[in-house]
Amino acid sequence: MSEFDPVPESGTDQPRWQEGSDTFRRVYDAILGVTSPTAYTDLAELADCSPNTAKKHLDRLAEMGVVRAHRESRPTTYERNAGYLEWQDANRIATDLSVDEIVDRVADLEARRSMYEERFGTTDPDTVSVFEAGDHETLHERMNAVSEWKGVIRDLRLYELARQLSQNDGHLIPA
Repeated sequence: MSEFDPVPESGTDQPRWQEGSDTFRRVYDAILGVTSPTAYTDLAELADCSPNTAKKHLDRLAEMGVVRAHRESRPTTYERNAGYLEWQDANRIATDLSVDEIVDRVADLEARRSMYEERFGTTDPDTVSVFEAGDHETLHERMNAVSEWKGVIRDLRLYELARQLSQNDGHLIPA
């Protein structure tokens, strides 16, 4: 593959991407799959395209707000924008559910959050030491509970954002 060729070389044993997957989609999927700032050259390798093509698509995604570009690093690194992805999830919820369904879900989530807060005696799951448990089974159970609690907090944030979007015709604040 030349430096400017967006198509991977043929003859690979097993394709990593579905037949017909275009380069932009491969770069998009690659950036969503990484969890820390990653050099565009590494993302190009993940997306089976040239570095120049990956950088072009990553810059486009940065303009759209899907990713963040760190141009001060050499080579430039990119990371997914968690805020954009949360907004996308909240928008999907607002589209799929009525305001009443969203409000009911928020009430359920708030009850679950209160249950965890009572159980662990704190409002912050990051302050819970899961290693206080004596045996492996209790330790594992506490780790799962704290992980679920963090999921509840994230879901509350998403459903509250979805409620705002739904009540304000797709806007975060009333027009």
